[in-house]
Amino acid sequence: MDFFSILTLFGGLAMFLYGMRLMGDGLKESSSGALKAIMEKVTNNFFKAFLLGVGVTALIQSSTATIVITSGLVAAGIITLRQSLGIVIGANVGTTVTGQIIRLIDIDSSSTGWLQIFKPSTLAPIALIIGIVIIMGLSFKNSRSVGNIAIGFGILFSGLMNMTGAVGVLVESGKLEHLFTGLGGNPVLGYLTGASVAFILQSSSATIGILQAFSASGVMKFNAIYSIVAGVYLGDCVTTAIVCSIGAKADAKRVGIVDIMFNLSKTVLVFIIIPILRYSGALDNIWNMTATSGVVANTHSVINLCSAVLLFPLIPVYEKLSKKIIRDDVQDTTNKYTELLESLNPAFYATPALALQGCYTVLDTMFKSSRNNIEKAMGLLTEFNDQTWNEISEEEINIDMLADRVSNYLVALSPHVSLDMHVSTMDQYYKLVTEFERLGDHAMNIAESAHNMYDSGLEFSHKAQSELGVMNELIDNILTRTQNAFEKQDVDAAKHIEPLEEVVDDMVEALRDRHLERLRGGKCSIDVGVIFMNLLVDIERISDVCSNVGVSVVARAIPDQMGESHEYIFHLHSGDDQNFNDEYKSAHILYFDQLAQLDIKRKKEEKEEKVEKEAKPVKAVKEEKSAKADKASEKSGKTDKSAKTDKKNKSDSKSKSAKSSKDDKNRGKSKK
Repeated sequence: MDFFSILTLFGGLAMFLYGMRLMGDGLKESSSGALKAIMEKVTNNFFKAFLLGVGVTALIQSSTATIVITSGLVAAGIITLRQSLGIVIGANVGTTVTGQIIRLIDIDSSSTGWLQIFKPSTLAPIALIIGIVIIMGLSFKNSRSVGNIAIGFGILFSGLMNMTGAVGVLVESGKLEHLFTGLGGNPVLGYLTGASVAFILQSSSATIGILQAFSASGVMKFNAIYSIVAGVYLGDCVTTAIVCSIGAKADAKRVGIVDIMFNLSKTVLVFIIIPILRYSGALDNIWNMTATSGVVANTHSVINLCSAVLLFPLIPVYEKLSKKIIRDDVQDTTNKYTELLESLNPAFYATPALALQGCYTVLDTMFKSSRNNIEKAMGLLTEFNDQTWNEISEEEINIDMLADRVSNYLVALSPHVSLDMHVSTMDQYYKLVTEFERLGDHAMNIAESAHNMYDSGLEFSHKAQSELGVMNELIDNILTRTQNAFEKQDVDAAKHIEPLEEVVDDMVEALRDRHLERLRGGKCSIDVGVIFMNLLVDIERISDVCSNVGVSVVARAIPDQMGESHEYIFHLHSGDDQNFNDEYKSAHILYFDQLAQLDIKRKKEEKEEKVEKEAKPVKAVKEEKSAKADKASEKSGKTDKSAKTDKKNKSDSKSKSAKSSKDDKNRGKSKK
């Protein structure tokens, strides 16, 4: 054994680890979006969750990555702690697939026929050639990731061959045989060795792969490797638990704790069952058997499969213990978006598709909040109330906070993103953070204008309010198109935005001219005029934000056709795009016809008012004459009634006089 043999050993180890990292990163990048969609559909059926954990880990070649993704999904509230437990157990079983692939080093040079294809000395160059051809000669979706997977696979096996070659030199010195003989007689030391190496490498698959490389020496026995394999589980799960705990909520931390408890339980099972089997004679045939790469891989697989079956009844116990070890989080009631921000989990950095999905969720919330604030602010212009004003102000603070959080997250994520598709998505999100924050700012400006009018006792004229109603309908239309374009990455919806934005610009100019005409005619005060002009500026800038969002969607979907964004806009506005021209014309007619209808309606109302005003004096004269006639008639009626009364009174007087004279005569006759 000399210095150069050791150098070759560690050089092979470096190639092996780098190849595994390159292959794993490529698998995660190319499949993490699909993995998230699959993992979100996990049910409460433990067996389905278990199979999902096995499949995902076999695909991305990393149990740590699978458990960290699961922890992030729990933190984001996408799946529950109970749903995640089956995935955790399955991930521990799925990691054995790597060992079964590496066992191909057992194929020796004496093999003939088709088996020669699977020899590492054959697979490595084939994989490297395929990878470099894909990266340098082909261009398709995820081509770089697929190429990296192939090259990583080739480098992995090249490193294994270097390590096995160097191990052969170490065997000749006799020191390697002495080392593993000692581990066979001291399982605790073997356990600690496996745990230490796995903790340092942060990968159980890599540690098992190194053990398989050393097995090529022919000096390893089964009685030495089983304890090392058991120790690997502990070292790997501690690293996983640490990663799961970084900035996570209680349930996410519990995922890591459950992984530790499961692996500790595996250790207990191994150190209880294997000695029992040993002393019962069940392991006599394999106890002193030379451990090849296949024996190491099978030992790894059998321990994990048997542990999953035997420990299945303890899953509810693990859940309860994890809740006792990790207390519930103190509920933060100060901000309604606390749970939403859990989707910006640092654990997702290793899987950019999941990290970008978290950014999308926050950005979508920002847009909806800003749009809601715009609608409320426009409502305040006609009917102001303090409650709505306070709601807009509080939500504006939240929008700014969300913008800061997602911006910082994107900056931290950027070093982990290499796939072209993810890079273009991240570039779009960088731009949209600012745009959506601007929407909230414009909503706040409109609300402040409404507040100033209310405090000053000002209000818009009926005509101005009607014009703003048409503008509000147009803005609502363009915001709806923008929301559909962003949420669905809908290019068709995005292409509908720019014609509407151009109509907004035209309408702003038209309303500005109309308002200046009202100012000149003395129909509007200067104070109200200034507020109206500022309001039009904010509305125009809202449409500009929508235009920028639409351009970003088109740029991400068809970057080759876009070129520079300003060139794209110039092309549309130059009149060369007939679809744009037709849609602009249609929208212009639709909304300016509404303005024209307002003018017609207003002129009709003014004409009716004029006719009513002119008819008022004539009506007043008629009413006055009618009143005089009624008064004269009433007076005449009173005169006739008085004459009749006098006549009646005279008649009654005569009758009384005659009667009195008659009575006097009668009294005279009586005296006589």
